[in-house]
Amino acid sequence: SIVIYIAYTMIVTEWRLKWRREMNETDQRANSRAIDSLLNYETVKYFGNEDFEASRYDVALQRYERASVISKSSLSLLNIGQAFIIGVGLTFIVLMAGHDVADGTMSIGDFVMVNTFLMQLYIPLNFLGFVYREIKQSLTDMEAIFYLLTTKPEVEDAFSSQILKPGPGRIEFLNVSFSYDPRRTVLLDVNFRVEPGQKFAIVGASGSGKSTVGRLLFRFYDTDNGVISIDGLDIRKATQDSLRAIIGVVPQDCVLFNDTILYNIAYGCPEATQTEIEEAARQAAIHEFIMSTPDKYETLVGERGLKISGGEKQRVAIARAILKRPRILVFDEATSALDTNTEREIQNALNQISQNTTTLVIAHRLSTVIDADKIIVLNEGRIEEEGTHTELLLRNGIYASMWNEQQRENKEVKE
Repeated sequence: SIVIYIAYTMIVTEWRLKWRREMNETDQRANSRAIDSLLNYETVKYFGNEDFEASRYDVALQRYERASVISKSSLSLLNIGQAFIIGVGLTFIVLMAGHDVADGTMSIGDFVMVNTFLMQLYIPLNFLGFVYREIKQSLTDMEAIFYLLTTKPEVEDAFSSQILKPGPGRIEFLNVSFSYDPRRTVLLDVNFRVEPGQKFAIVGASGSGKSTVGRLLFRFYDTDNGVISIDGLDIRKATQDSLRAIIGVVPQDCVLFNDTILYNIAYGCPEATQTEIEEAARQAAIHEFIMSTPDKYETLVGERGLKISGGEKQRVAIARAILKRPRILVFDEATSALDTNTEREIQNALNQISQNTTTLVIAHRLSTVIDADKIIVLNEGRIEEEGTHTELLLRNGIYASMWNEQQRENKEVKE
């Protein structure tokens, strides 16, 4: 009975684990779909797809329900089987002991002793089966956590990493190549140097690799080949914390926290004073807008900043980067959502801010980089042209073609 009980418990427990895994996976899938549709509720409403999203969620829940029912049913099957094995074994032993009592080979005391002995044996055995089942089930539930714990980060600090010391902020890309997917190269043998205090611009068509340059500099990824250095130190030899502490980034897609404007600006430097925060807001040309709102700096921006406009979000992000007081400023299409007048105001402010700061401007609108000290033109991951705005126009190449096209579009819009 003991052997059969243990074998049955192990076999059925291992069999039902697949349903427990499926239950966990379908539960995660259902939650992901619900969160995704709620976060993007505007898009759902734009296209009137509420019923479609509800049906997708229902399908995911039905799969979870099926796996959950099978998992619970298999648990009942396991419990019933264990009780049956114990009951049958106990019945046969008691019958055998009763037969011996009838034959006179055992006394009534012996019968009670056998019954007590069996109860003392089966109770711990039943507890052992419960513990084994619960441990296996818990380990299955924790598989996702174990996977995360054993996953190796793509970017790690080397054992001998150094802290980036204060310096002028010289950036150098030397024979840098990179690809997100080995089948498609994003950057190929990119070489350039940004001198301290220089305004350096990277332009090119969509998909040319402009934004990837900023991600590599911030070390979200490591290069496949080549070296990126700041003040002569390979950034792979620097700690990520010290590297990111000296770089301020204003991304194209500015994401804000579901909190106040004050909190979102102060995120660039949590220990900043109210005066410093307001000064950063003035430099980003958003202070007047903030003061015009009923709650001023305590105004809530909503999830991902949905309660304010795209231009206002970008100006909050610019103020946040300014407050950080970085050695290097990176603007990735930072004024793409602004009108012409506001863009001009911010450009003037940024020019003052970046006088003593190395500035890397990644842009598609060429009007934002005409005053850059140097411009490089990326095309399919390669540097095709480089020079100042005037020099590139005189070459009559890719940059000149992009400039003429954008000027033509601006003229058509004004007409």
